[in-house]
Amino acid sequence: MTINEKQQEIIDEFAEVDDWMERYAMIIDLGNQLPEIDPALKTPAHLIEGCQSRVWLDAELRDGKVYYTADSDAIIVKGIISLLISVLDGHTPDEILDSDLHFIDAIGLGEHLSPTRSNGLLAMVKQMRLYALAFKAKEDAKS
Repeated sequence: MTINEKQQEIIDEFAEVDDWMERYAMIIDLGNQLPEIDPALKTPAHLIEGCQSRVWLDAELRDGKVYYTADSDAIIVKGIISLLISVLDGHTPDEILDSDLHFIDAIGLGEHLSPTRSNGLLAMVKQMRLYALAFKAKEDAKS
């Protein structure tokens, strides 16, 4: 599934629910489904700067595709990082770097977050793109 197809799937799922309390519940459920991160990765080096809550993010490149793992100490934030992972996970660095994450605005997430959470969301996206950029640079150096 492409990044845009995954985004459309999320947009469609959220379109079925008008109430933002229910949407928050959906986001929390997504966070609860996020696979456990290796406790060894819960280090300051993996913390995302700019988030009010603590968010740990790691990525690895396997067979030319980026795979993310993450965790947060805040249930809503854990759900948000889970949403981002569901969209970007398993794609090439170029696909990630070229993506326009329009689903964030399409589901109204940006406008329903506090300013500090919105900043945290941007910081999460930035860090995920930085991992993709680093993997791309490493691949380009090999060729």
